[in-house]
Parts: sequence; C-alpha cells; structure tokens
Amino acid sequence: MTHGIPSDTSRGISGRARALGAAGVGAGVLIACVAAASPAAAAPTPTVGCTSAKAGLAAKLKKDITAALADRKGTIAVGLYDRSTKTTCTLRPSTTYDSASVVKVTVLATLLWDAKKHNRYLTAREVSLTKAMITKSDNAATSTLWRQLGMTKIKGFLAAAGMTQTKPGANGYWGLTRITVTDEQKLLKLITAKNRVLSDNSRAYILKLMGQVVSSQRWGTPYGVPSGVSVAVKNGWLQRATHGWRVHSVGAFKGRGHDYTITVLTQGNSTMNYGIATIQGVAKVVHRDLAAS
Repeated sequence: MTHGIPSDTSRGISGRARALGAAGVGAGVLIACVAAASPAAAAPTPTVGCTSAKAGLAAKLKKDITAALADRKGTIAVGLYDRSTKTTCTLRPSTTYDSASVVKVTVLATLLWDAKKHNRYLTAREVSLTKAMITKSDNAATSTLWRQLGMTKIKGFLAAAGMTQTKPGANGYWGLTRITVTDEQKLLKLITAKNRVLSDNSRAYILKLMGQVVSSQRWGTPYGVPSGVSVAVKNGWLQRATHGWRVHSVGAFKGRGHDYTITVLTQGNSTMNYGIATIQGVAKVVHRDLAAS
C-alpha cells in the first residue's frame, strides 16, 4: 500500500545537501573515467541456492525457480522453507527492500508479543484494528497501531525474533521499513511453529487473519497452491520515484504432507501487475515441485 511513506521524498533536503549532491555528480564523472581506464570485474549475478533432505528436490527447485525468473526484469529475492522435507531455497536473502504492507505482519506480531509480556488479551479496539490491517491492508489502522506501539516495542520484538536485518521506517513511515527475505522467513517460521517469542494463541490469530485476506489481495505466493493446502498470505505494493514498483508477497502453506513458507520480494517493476506476475511465476513452480515430492 502507498500509505506509511513520505509523499514527497525530496522534502527537507537543505541547500547545502543539494550542493553536496551536485558536487557528487562531478566526482562521479571523474570516477567513471578512472574506472574506464582499468575496468574491474563485474559482480557475479546472484543465483538460486537450494538444499533438501529429499533426494532430487533441491536440484529440481533450483532449476525451476531459475527458469521462472529467467526473463523477468527487476531485482527479485526469494525464500522457501519446507519443514517436512527440510528444504530451503534462497535468492538474494540479505538484499533490502522497502517493506510496503508486508510489514503489517510484523506490526501484528509485535502487538501480540507485547500483550503476552503484559499478560493481557487484545482489546476490542485492537481486534478491530488488527483485522482491518491484515485482511484489508488498511493503512489508517496500521498507522494507529504503529504509533501505539512506538519504536522501542517494535525494535524489542525484532530483537526477540532475531530479525537483525530489519530496520523500522522512521518518522511514522512504516511502509519504508527495510526488510529482507532472511528476516521475513524468520518471522514466518515463528508464526508457523511453537516458539518462545509468540504464544500458540498469538500464532493461531496471525494465521487466522492471514487466512481471511480479501479475495482481491490473495495474489502472489498462493498462486498455484494445490487443493487441500491451507493458505495464509500478506502482500505489499508501493510505487516510488526510484526502483519503480515494489511488489512483495509472504505466505505460509500447510497440507498434503508439507508445511512451508514462501517469501518473494521484488522492485524495479514497471507496473504492479508485472511484479505480481513475477511472484506468481515463482510460486507456481514451488507449489508444483513440493506437491510432486
């Protein structure tokens, strides 16, 4: 969603900063000339890496995810973890992205974690806000909860969850929280298995709301999911002047002998629908390969 971010990212740039920026342009030209004289080796393109306890599955997933992304533009990061076959796949696991609305799962988890610490249930107001935030991706509800929690509690939850690569958005701009596949997968693991950070009731509540997302927002990682497999999803989408559209999807799936989570983060998409298609290309082969294993 587009709220929770500054409407004018150039706001507040001082004259001095503009001057420094202009100076940097000139320096960049000089650096470019030097670099041209002695070209450095280009950084290798990141590749999909997979491991699995199931014979042949890692190689199959690596091949199929790579093929699904072969002609897709943008910067794409992927995470897969299946408990049942001890399968993990990653692509750009530590590349950071503006979170857009996928951060709403973190906001909900923080609220529940804090309530557990204070041995209390959510209030009727909090239940209403959290339902709107997750099932309809309501931005006003998210902003209300973000303000209520405050940075200390949000950072406290991130530390407890081991989400060390996540940086909360400053000045109330929750949509500009910086996230990675590694940390989103950590969060999904906490939501889908018993742990000391989130109570069983909290985990069940998060999965319930992610399972009730309105139909128009159920695209992305659930695409191609086999019948008989439960779906919990949260998506995010945001357009900015740089890197075009950010389009993300996180999902948890259980059934037919598998218990797995998928995160796909993308930026540099020309349109929102282009990003959705990229994510769904990955999701389709993951669901298919796991179902066949």
